[in-house]
Amino acid sequence: MRCIFCQNYDISHQRNGTDLSPEELGDWYVKLQEVGNVHNINIVTPEHVVPQVALSILHAKDHGLTVPIVYNTSSFDSLASLQLMDGLVDIYLADFKVWKPSTSKRLLKADDYAATAKESIKAMHDQVGDLCFTGDGIAKKGLLIRHLVMPGKEDEGAEIMKFLATEVSTDCFVNIMEQYHPDAHVGKPKRAKADTKDENQQVRYAEINRAVSNQEISFIRRAAEDAGLWRFNDPPGHDGFAI
Repeated sequence: MRCIFCQNYDISHQRNGTDLSPEELGDWYVKLQEVGNVHNINIVTPEHVVPQVALSILHAKDHGLTVPIVYNTSSFDSLASLQLMDGLVDIYLADFKVWKPSTSKRLLKADDYAATAKESIKAMHDQVGDLCFTGDGIAKKGLLIRHLVMPGKEDEGAEIMKFLATEVSTDCFVNIMEQYHPDAHVGKPKRAKADTKDENQQVRYAEINRAVSNQEISFIRRAAEDAGLWRFNDPPGHDGFAI
């Protein structure tokens, strides 16, 4: 999967970073716990390296890691990969991006995204349940779903909220995010210029080349509430779970 609007484009598309063995990665988890005073270890987009991540967690736990493990995912996970993580992950922080195959094919380059995400999210919930917190508001175990509101895709967001309420749990903790902005390939000039003075016809993915509106955000929030969802990541919320 390659989101054309990825806001971490420099890392995810351009392969910036450092190669580590599972043991080296696990050692970093322990260092972060010891000197960073962290609430959890947040492993971001590990779907393509799950066996190595599982080994890194096992290594870290053998060397004293006790803080929760957060599996931060696009939800484009195989069920076999999630089975490897069963018992190793405390918190699943899972995106559900779009609903329609046509949208995911165009924007994510994966037309089976929603079908895969639905099964993956149900499997995650089966493993860890609804999100729960310590007495001082620090997340300790469970599933949190994030939905990034996209320009013109509020109907798809509403379908996602209905799915979460009917097939996962009405107690599902949901973060409806409004920080979308054009990035990566969005708004870049087309290679072959269109014969028009309309600027929107001159750039790639013009349909999402804008910020989202308050109306689009409110539409999805109302859809979530109408579906029976009630646990939202609203400020001030749980300050200890700022991930």
